Amino acid sequence: MSNIFLANLDEHAALISKLASLNDEIWAAIDIIATSMGSGGKLMLCGNGGSAADSQHLAAEFTGRFIKDRRPLPALALSTDTSALTCISNDYSYDDVFSRQVAGLGRKGDCLIGISTSGNSANVLRAVESAKDMGIRTIGLLGRDGGKLAKLCDMSIIVPSSVTARIQEAHILIGHTICGAVEVALGLANLEQP
Repeated sequence: MSNIFLANLDEHAALISKLASLNDEIWAAIDIIATSMGSGGKLMLCGNGGSAADSQHLAAEFTGRFIKDRRPLPALALSTDTSALTCISNDYSYDDVFSRQVAGLGRKGDCLIGISTSGNSANVLRAVESAKDMGIRTIGLLGRDGGKLAKLCDMSIIVPSSVTARIQEAHILIGHTICGAVEVALGLANLEQP
């Protein structure tokens, strides 16, 4: 029991050292989001459980601040409106909780990040399908082998791990990187600022 933290730390460090291989995919995602926001689009995020929390966390980094104080950037997590979640789940299906919000809130030129450690979350898959039908660019923040979302999304970032906790830790690092780089791309911050 006393070694669990050290074992987790070793596993985390081993995974983090592999993430450099995702550099091209991460920069492609940054370009998609910056282009969308630069043209008046918004970022929507969705996921389940820890990935729902990650969606909310990252949306807050965009609407709040990240590198420095700046204007809020348009981002929302589709997992935070309990009335919408329970209404759609009750009247339709839990598989539709994100896709119906995308259909109601999304517009061509927006961007959707679907977060799924397995890449197979049915409600995230449906959200991505709805987004693509509407001309909304899609990014998968995934794990394991990327699942069904890997091929469905316009850009997939697949964390090379099968351990959910390690995948989620990497997702937050990648999400923070994306947020900071979008701020820089939009001319709202630079990397030298504290």
